[in-house]
Amino acid sequence: MEIWTQRRHGQKLQLQRQGDHRTPYQRDKARILHSAAFRRLQAKTQVLGVGMSDFYRTRLTHSLEASQIGQGIAAQLRSKYADLTQHLDLNDTLIEALCLAHDIGHPPYGHGGEVALHYMMRNHGGFEGNGQTFRIVTKLEPYTANHGMNLSRRTLLGLIKYPNYLPQLNQPPQAQESVSHREVKASLWHPPKGLYKCDQASFEWILEGLSTHDSQRFMQFKSTAKSHHKTLYKSFDCSIMELADDIAYGIHDLEDAIVMGIVNRSQFFQEVAEPLLKLDIDWMNQYIMALSEKLFSQHHHERKDAIGALVNCFITNIEIKEIAPEFEQDLLKYNAVFPTSFHQALSIFKAYVFNRVIRKPEIQMIEYKGQQIVMELFQAFASDPQRLLPENTCQRWLKAHEAGNGHRVIADYISGMTDGFAAKLYGTLFLPSSAAVTEKIGS
Repeated sequence: MEIWTQRRHGQKLQLQRQGDHRTPYQRDKARILHSAAFRRLQAKTQVLGVGMSDFYRTRLTHSLEASQIGQGIAAQLRSKYADLTQHLDLNDTLIEALCLAHDIGHPPYGHGGEVALHYMMRNHGGFEGNGQTFRIVTKLEPYTANHGMNLSRRTLLGLIKYPNYLPQLNQPPQAQESVSHREVKASLWHPPKGLYKCDQASFEWILEGLSTHDSQRFMQFKSTAKSHHKTLYKSFDCSIMELADDIAYGIHDLEDAIVMGIVNRSQFFQEVAEPLLKLDIDWMNQYIMALSEKLFSQHHHERKDAIGALVNCFITNIEIKEIAPEFEQDLLKYNAVFPTSFHQALSIFKAYVFNRVIRKPEIQMIEYKGQQIVMELFQAFASDPQRLLPENTCQRWLKAHEAGNGHRVIADYISGMTDGFAAKLYGTLFLPSSAAVTEKIGS
């Protein structure tokens, strides 16, 4: 397994690091935790807008909760599949690192910002949050001169949820190429999920850990006629991270909506509890009605108890399956998965959060506003980069521009902004009474 702990930039411990007995994955986790990209998650929208309250979850608290759930999944799998998890070398610190890092590529204003950047980058390679995460850890975060955080190969493999390139997966919408920014429909410009072609060298270095057969199969995708093509495979570690993310989104983010009064008891019973009973899961049949009452209780401890019980229910029912026996590499052959009924159950929770919270007009207005802010900032910087970009970013832009990829640097710069920084910068550029922005954003 030594190939999986290798780093692209083969650093030796410097003199001042002598006596460092951490494992490669402990070092990876430390690099993620200490990165500027991770710190900025504290001021990026999760579901409810940053600044709506100091109670609700941000991208940072969501990532911390996903990390905790990921460790819980690892502990459960180790107890149920002792020999297999030992064979796969399941590592808690690695899972923790993946969960902490999984959202660092998301731009300001959630999916509104993602749609905006993908639209502005539509002729320049596209934009997507997971692809940006990969770009940050392999190139942008200044831990090394050229290879970002210089994480170990297995950690990078675990961060790749969609192993192919955006141009191969993209199905561009028709008749939306030349509308004004205020007419850009988010539903038409959600990006495909994948990596940037300009980061091909980093991806190919990871694939060196696989056989040619496995590399080619790993990149396969399902073609669809009208929507974006979708990749088919992910690594074992990535599958755990993704389940932890889904549980945190479906259950923990629901708590914010309940506390804020966005959802109500009768809706929940009708759209969640009753459909769950139809799945005929023994545990749900026994407890979901009582838990539903607790979720909407006036006593905070009862709601917390219900949230914890639901999270535990999903964690303890995760299995390891051989989902792709045709792979030679066991890290690709096996995935952590829900049994079908529990997959359907979590989908009910996720759909409820999406339909009753995210799709709510008040939330969509915030997303739309963020979408406009991001597109206006991009247009301004692209109009005269050498005049408006910060000095370090401008130097990167000049180098990229010579290679025909200057827009990517602008997307990097804007996607790294927090919601608040983007709003202040917008005010500085376009509103006559705004004060100058003094906060420094990494370049």
